[in-house]
Amino acid sequence: MYAILETGGKQYRVEPGSTLQVENLDAEEGQTVELKPVRFISGDNGGTLGQPEVDQAHVKATVVRNGRTRSITVFKKKRRKGFKRTKGHRQGFTQIRIDEIVAS
Repeated sequence: MYAILETGGKQYRVEPGSTLQVENLDAEEGQTVELKPVRFISGDNGGTLGQPEVDQAHVKATVVRNGRTRSITVFKKKRRKGFKRTKGHRQGFTQIRIDEIVAS
């Protein structure tokens, strides 16, 4: 059984027991979160496609850790103007472990 859910503007294919890294969630480590909307659920008797989401379906997950990704360098330059700017960016993330896929 697997599901496709949307969080942080991105869609993820998840199965119970899998871990994934999503956009920063407002939750502490060890806390259980409920992720919605679920776009698709695949089961033993076929799949259920949401229009746009599957009613009464959600994914239960546990927060493993919160962190920040590696630093990237943002460099801007305008030629012949003497303008240069260097800046760094680190995106926050939440690593979660999928516990259960709940369908109605």
